[in-house]
Amino acid sequence: YVPPQVRRAQETLDDKKREELGRLKKMVNGLINRLSELNLSSISGQLEELYMANSRKDMNETLTDILMNACVTPVAMPARLMMEHVLLVSILHHNVGIEVGAHFLEAVVKKFDEVCKCDAEGKECENLLALIAHLYNFHVVHCLLIFDILKKLVSIFTEKEIELILFLLKNVGFSLRKDDALALKELITEAQRKANTAEKKFQDQTRVRFMLETMLALKNNDMRKIPGYDPEPVEKLRKLQRTLVHSSSGKETQLRVSLDSLLRADQVGRWWIVGSSWSGAPMITDANSKTQQKVHVGKVSSKIMELARKQRMNTDIRRSIFCVLMTCEDFMDAFEKLLR
Repeated sequence: YVPPQVRRAQETLDDKKREELGRLKKMVNGLINRLSELNLSSISGQLEELYMANSRKDMNETLTDILMNACVTPVAMPARLMMEHVLLVSILHHNVGIEVGAHFLEAVVKKFDEVCKCDAEGKECENLLALIAHLYNFHVVHCLLIFDILKKLVSIFTEKEIELILFLLKNVGFSLRKDDALALKELITEAQRKANTAEKKFQDQTRVRFMLETMLALKNNDMRKIPGYDPEPVEKLRKLQRTLVHSSSGKETQLRVSLDSLLRADQVGRWWIVGSSWSGAPMITDANSKTQQKVHVGKVSSKIMELARKQRMNTDIRRSIFCVLMTCEDFMDAFEKLLR
């Protein structure tokens, strides 16, 4: 039971909060609508001030909603406009805090997964993929996520997925080659294997052949073989980014998070955000924890095991650590064994 006067106070508080959020949304919307390469510096500065004046949660949610509404449309978004929006997120991610980019990235990836599953007719899937690609281009997210998405698309391997693979490789292919050539090579091998087994499935073989040629061009670092590939706009905006980012820690702020972690953020918590509070079901179930605690450190004598028991080392992992410390030859040996 809530007494009437408390209820009234609660309602006025809710109305006040709603009004504040409405005002904040209007301000952020006004700034995003005016966004262009020329005024990026002033708009990112004004948004930083808004971050200082309002709660981070409200700002993250408001900014993500407005950017998603602006960029995720049923028609294809102009590439330049998309890049400018993502560059703004990247600048805030580096200057304000990594939770800005993390919140936006999670929303984009979840929406992408949702749209891919429901086979929408429009261009939302391409627009969402372009957002993820540019988040990688502007050092918000690590190449691990891009490879996860590519592996997922290769595993499904229908005509729609082939289009998305081509779209992604055209946007970030050469950066992926620079960051992790081995993973790209493995992906190309897997795609070739899929193409061989699925040959009879496609009536139109030209797209599959074109995709394999594009992958081969990437492997051989041959930019001329990829039609419409132009790294100039991204490079120009990267230079602008370097002038607008206060700190020089480009690589440290990259979110090294996998596709699975992002999609299961509600179950496993957001470990990639430092200090992120998390309330929910236990991260690891009891069944899992029992299997995870089986740590083997080779054979140890019964004397050591008896000592471990006397010292009340009551779990497998504690016993293992105790045995390592008691039986190793020197500190390097201990270090190696503990790592294992």
